[in-house]
Amino acid sequence: MKLIRIYISVSMILRMLIRRRIVLILFVIIPAVFFSIVALTTSNRILPFRLASLESEVFIEVSEKEISLLFFAVAITGFLVSFLALNLIQKNNEANRRLIICGYHPLELLLSNLISLLFIIILIAVYIGLLSSAFFSFNHLFLLIFGLLLTGFVYGCYGLAVGSIIKGELEGILFIVLLVNIDAGWLQNPLFYAEAQNQELIRFLPAYFPSQTAIIAAFTDYSVINAGLNSLLYGLCFLIVAMIIFFNKMKIKK
Repeated sequence: MKLIRIYISVSMILRMLIRRRIVLILFVIIPAVFFSIVALTTSNRILPFRLASLESEVFIEVSEKEISLLFFAVAITGFLVSFLALNLIQKNNEANRRLIICGYHPLELLLSNLISLLFIIILIAVYIGLLSSAFFSFNHLFLLIFGLLLTGFVYGCYGLAVGSIIKGELEGILFIVLLVNIDAGWLQNPLFYAEAQNQELIRFLPAYFPSQTAIIAAFTDYSVINAGLNSLLYGLCFLIVAMIIFFNKMKIKK
């Protein structure tokens, strides 16, 4: 494994993303539009809800606007990162195979994709975290961004896994959109969760621990360590699946 190859591969991947205007639109415009719509359409009435991931029954009271903005911040982060991770794997599949024929090792290509994805996750999480701070105040900005980073990590690894398993672009997008909409875009809303049946099922979904991390950081002073560690473990499970499938696909018969 050579570091210069990883550096070249990462730089080429990032250049490819920057040259695509749709990427810049997804990064900048969509979050701003979503936040603006939520801010204009939600009320300031105070709503109590329970933090599901804490052992003791902790209830907090925040406005409908604040919890909706935070909820959409998590959902947008999951959608953008998973979509870009899917695109990253599917678009570069044939190019990766040619690079392996030319002497690259699959591990070098996998590390290049992971480094590029982590860079994208950091950019999206920091941007959405700072953008959300323009609409509402919260307790801990750094920890909120950390929660968004975990959301990006979990759904980024999910996007890598889907892109490794499914060849078709449309089918992959459907898998991304369906899960993100049902999970991060609906079931993880704390207001819905409080009255939901079969709450144990919601706890097993990818966005549960990252969204809990973000909520705890934004509105309380409680520790986010437990929810953060579980988020990392969940993302690593998707990452291992993606790695195994990627290595099998990149094997070149001699």
